[in-house]
Amino acid sequence: MKVAAAELEALVGAHLERAGAHAAMAASTAAALVLAEAQGLGSHGLARVGQYAAHLRNGRVDGTARARVLRRKGGAIVVDAGGGLAFPACGLAVREAIAAARELGVAFAGVVRSHHCGVVVDHLRAVGAAGMVGLGFANSPAAMPAAGGRHAIFGTNPVAAIFPRRAGDALMVDLSLSEVARGKVMVAARERKPIPPGWALDADGNPTTDAAAALAGSMLPIGAVSSPKGAMLALVVELLVTALIGGRYGFEASSFFVDEGDRPGIGQAFVVVDPGALAGADRYFDRVEVLVAEMLKDDGVRLPGARREALRRRAEAEGIEVPDALIAGWRAA
Repeated sequence: MKVAAAELEALVGAHLERAGAHAAMAASTAAALVLAEAQGLGSHGLARVGQYAAHLRNGRVDGTARARVLRRKGGAIVVDAGGGLAFPACGLAVREAIAAARELGVAFAGVVRSHHCGVVVDHLRAVGAAGMVGLGFANSPAAMPAAGGRHAIFGTNPVAAIFPRRAGDALMVDLSLSEVARGKVMVAARERKPIPPGWALDADGNPTTDAAAALAGSMLPIGAVSSPKGAMLALVVELLVTALIGGRYGFEASSFFVDEGDRPGIGQAFVVVDPGALAGADRYFDRVEVLVAEMLKDDGVRLPGARREALRRRAEAEGIEVPDALIAGWRAA
């Protein structure tokens, strides 16, 4: 059936509250998951509801946690998620970073003792709405080996960016540093479907097309067949959100894909830059449009974020397709 986004948020939020999340945590998480689903990003959308609920029930997430600013020095801010779901803490970090960037020109806000943060660029939407440039980074439980290695050390460690435009949708980039997001493998395993070659290794370090074996093994970094570049970028992100701000390394955390285990304690980081402090806002917006116009001279070019925004608008107008059994399961739990 098709369900309106607001109704879907209420259903997911109520389910997470019953699993142990306080109302504000449940609401912000539900909004993020529904937004991901509306953009066609199912692996980071409703597919995560059961996972989050299980983590709440089993103590892998503290449903009573309240995000707070732990440290602040100039434009450097650390937010403590307190072992709760990531979305309230990421929201607080981004709000604090926007305020600091307005005053200082640039800010770096990190989140520690966190959990899976969903679609990283969605946390940056508020940055774009404020007319600022944003970068986002996150680590996750170990899923990829170091360059030349065989055992998982780094998470899939997504990188995101938002560049607002004077008119029209912001340019939004969001990519995992694994060949694909691990959530796609999770969905394939659930549906008992194979994955393409080049996505993952099994637990023995051998290439696999078995999604379940891939979840028990490791993901391949982007470009791993011919280059160590993806693994090097994953290393950079891992250090930004762990050593620099105090989060846990991916190899120190239990997998997201098991119901029981430790609280991941991983990290996220957000950089916010006020264009007015550098080139000047008008100059920035003018130059972005010059680049956009040059890109669109080729018919095959699609601006980053355009597809997800088109899907989001359609979902807002028409509702989101959700299996009846999934809704019934949320209501019954």
